[in-house]
Amino acid sequence: MRVYEVVEGSEGFDGLRKGERAKPEPGPNQVLVRMRAAAMNYRDLAIVLGKYFSGPVDRNTIPLSDGAGEVESVGDGVTAFKPGDRVVATFMQPPHPPMFGALGSPLDGVLTEYAVFDQGGLLPIPEGLSFEEAATLPCAGVTAWNALFDGKQTKPGETVLTLGTGGVSIFALQIAKAAGARVIVTSSSDEKLARAKELGADAGINYRSTPDWAQAVLDLTGGQGVDHIVELGGAGTLPLSYRAIGQRGEIALIGVLSAPSGDLGPHGLMTKNATLRGIFVGDRTAFESLNKAIAVNDIHPVVDKVFEFDAAPEAYQYMAGARHFGKIVIAI
Repeated sequence: MRVYEVVEGSEGFDGLRKGERAKPEPGPNQVLVRMRAAAMNYRDLAIVLGKYFSGPVDRNTIPLSDGAGEVESVGDGVTAFKPGDRVVATFMQPPHPPMFGALGSPLDGVLTEYAVFDQGGLLPIPEGLSFEEAATLPCAGVTAWNALFDGKQTKPGETVLTLGTGGVSIFALQIAKAAGARVIVTSSSDEKLARAKELGADAGINYRSTPDWAQAVLDLTGGQGVDHIVELGGAGTLPLSYRAIGQRGEIALIGVLSAPSGDLGPHGLMTKNATLRGIFVGDRTAFESLNKAIAVNDIHPVVDKVFEFDAAPEAYQYMAGARHFGKIVIAI
């Protein structure tokens, strides 16, 4: 079968190579899936560049954590799925402990024609979604859900601020609007802000032309600040997020996209009784809840561009250029 591999020790895009592996067979409680689509996340860039948390991969590893496909066959003991079922894989795979069970690193990922999963590592695709749309859910979709509902739950009438217009931010916009919240989006592109407003964003702030976007947020909220921040910038934007959050608000810390800048001490949260909560994707329960919300609200993930399997290296370069709005998908 055709696969892509990030070769052992990779520290650049030349470490992503096409290869061949034997087609796997499902063992007890396992499901063989014919993969149809895989979606990219920022972590996939970090992995091929050798800059992910654990450093360069220590073996040739199939990349990408997010994939969808159809069941080809099942092993003994499988009761949840049957051949022909349309399924999406969870980011963390049982029975591995957290951080050791993530697809794409350290486990082999989904940029392959076939993959085997424990039956507990799959979920049915929500009705009405294509394989390409479903492939975007496991990391970005579940992360956005975790940020908005697994801590301080987003309520109708509250205000959500999400930073940027990548996959997590656009999911956060769609989910928050479905929950009846007001949404403010930041971007360096007026064109992307316009697209976000077409999806329902109530306001947009260009952080390039308005570097003090925290003040702009306060102006938009009558000085009150927001109830939730989906913080994708990381250490470099936290000082501004401390200013933009409102009383008893919550900052969901997700991103690692910017270098540290300013005072990172969370003392600015104290007088607001606000919370800073770290996010690393989410569990199966969060994924199940996300899928229910998608089905009930007829939410369709925003796919910016679909690349053919042979053009996977181009997809990496496209993501590195940060030109995308929503998700980048590779058809398999």
